[in-house]
Amino acid sequence: MRSLISILDFSVEELDALIAVAQDIIAHPEAYQTRCAHKKLATLFFEPSTRTRLSFEAAMLELGGSVIGFSQAASSSASKGESVADTAKIISCYADIIAMRHPREGAPYVASRNATIPVINAGDGGHNHPTQTLADLLTISRENGRLNGLTIGICGDLKYGRTVHSLIEAMSRYEGNRFVLISPEQLKLPGYVRRNVLDARGIPYAQTACLESAIGELDVLYMTRIQQERFDDPAEYERLKNSYVLTPEKMALGQPTLRVLHPLPRVNEISVKVDDDPRAAYFRQALNGKYMRMALILKLLEEAQADPVREEIDTSGFTYDGVCTNPKCISAVEQELPQIFRLTDSAAGIRRCLYCEQRLK
Repeated sequence: MRSLISILDFSVEELDALIAVAQDIIAHPEAYQTRCAHKKLATLFFEPSTRTRLSFEAAMLELGGSVIGFSQAASSSASKGESVADTAKIISCYADIIAMRHPREGAPYVASRNATIPVINAGDGGHNHPTQTLADLLTISRENGRLNGLTIGICGDLKYGRTVHSLIEAMSRYEGNRFVLISPEQLKLPGYVRRNVLDARGIPYAQTACLESAIGELDVLYMTRIQQERFDDPAEYERLKNSYVLTPEKMALGQPTLRVLHPLPRVNEISVKVDDDPRAAYFRQALNGKYMRMALILKLLEEAQADPVREEIDTSGFTYDGVCTNPKCISAVEQELPQIFRLTDSAAGIRRCLYCEQRLK
């Protein structure tokens, strides 16, 4: 039995297979209407969501299953102090699969190690959002006709944007892709993502603060929201919130084959005047998310039925001497969780928190 916590949990071949299933669902929806009959999805959303939660629920319902769960932490026993581990154990008694969104980085991983059913990470703080990446992959594949040989611009909040980190990890595994990272200095891509993903794999990339100078060379422009909820300093958010706004004038600088994606919700970073441009793919992207989540639910339930034993993890390189300094890590608030670090660079002696990937200093 497997869970999906990071997009790296799936191989490129598995990602391609999921895309193929999603394409078949689009072409033949009637063939999938009862595939999850008598199965229950538990949506455990500890922070607000519209697209992700409702697309998961729609996906399960369209597969013939049912949905239980909650849409805010205040309506769960977390408000009484229940741990993520205990919540996962309890929900395993009532459902067949879990989709969890949590503001604490690493929370879905903790759930997956304690649940007896598959767990899907539906977003954990500023860390990972693998099912949004699945939606992105299907959208790029359908809109651009391929997943390789692309110049991909990612614009806005590259520091806190969990969708950005997952997308870079996924697209860097397809040959011939190049990235243009567009952000203000304060919201640049974290160093560990550049080092561990782009530099380690020899992926070409450029960094710039100017959208207008970059848009003409792009096949894909991935716009992101400056996320107020990720900022500890409200003044810093106010300074940066209007850094980039995509307008028809800027779209005129792009190629006819350009496609614009956005994980949504948007605030003002894409003008509504862009919505009617055929290159604007973000609402089609939201629909694609439902199809990919349908394919993912099918895959994980089928694997769990074939092998109900929780997948073992490789504990080589684990150390327990240290304290994670990331205040958003799940280990910062659930004190009984062991502090675990994985050796990620033996030559440099670099260790990172197992839950949130914060480097141990």
